Amino acid sequence: MSFTLLFSTFEVSRQAFYCTSFSYAIVNLKPIVPGHVLVIPTRPVPRLADLNASELTSVMHSVQRVGAVIERAYGADALTVACQDGKAAGQSVPHVHFHLLPRKAIGDRFSANNDTIYPALEASESSLVSNLEKPRIHRTLEVDADENRPPRTLEDMEKEARWLRTLFKSDEIAGLP
Repeated sequence: MSFTLLFSTFEVSRQAFYCTSFSYAIVNLKPIVPGHVLVIPTRPVPRLADLNASELTSVMHSVQRVGAVIERAYGADALTVACQDGKAAGQSVPHVHFHLLPRKAIGDRFSANNDTIYPALEASESSLVSNLEKPRIHRTLEVDADENRPPRTLEDMEKEARWLRTLFKSDEIAGLP
């Protein structure tokens, strides 16, 4: 790969599956639902207001494009799109980012009480830094909102990222392996 993608100070190039000049998307270390991904600006800034107009446009276009593909890929009926904009809002990594979570009208673990996804997202975000810093051993993929679930291995995340890359046109992901 010709460049390195950083999520704050964490190198995440191998988890990336979509990339533009100003934004990229990665698979999630501890997804709350299958297909839970992040869209992140390439320039590490802590707050949404810190993005310039080109970056903001790119990030929002990426949220829209990645969201459409993720929704189809995971057979979802909708998406939850969330941004914890600043530490007081629950952001644990000081690099603005959007969570995209595919949702189903029936059969989604949160469909009975739709708003329970937000506390699960907040709990997941609160341990993100410590989980990014921990070495991970190989485990099978277990996806649920239990905060005690183990982080996925880099190999598991790379496998999902490779599959998701195939769902985008090659010119949109130039530079990714």
